[in-house]
Amino acid sequence: MTRWIVLAIPVGGIAEANTEARTVTEIEGTSEEATAALLHAAHTYTHTRWKVRRREIYQCSDRSYLLRLQGRTGKYNYLVQLAELVHDSAEEPVSRPIA
Repeated sequence: MTRWIVLAIPVGGIAEANTEARTVTEIEGTSEEATAALLHAAHTYTHTRWKVRRREIYQCSDRSYLLRLQGRTGKYNYLVQLAELVHDSAEEPVSRPIA
């Protein structure tokens, strides 16, 4: 099974002390399962906004959405993106016999 993560990356908007990308969820499964988790994250992610008054979701690609949240005190934008693990140095590589 393939490993995936869903990231929420702050974009523009009001400057905050914490502007780093956050891992929203980690998935081990098919591409379809990962895409479903991405869409779920776009519909539910709030970061630390405790009262979201409005949520706008714009599809940028098959693996990313722009999420615009309007809270009580301001507007916040996040790029919610799906990433597939393509290499992990902690895992043993599959050795192939020399033919």
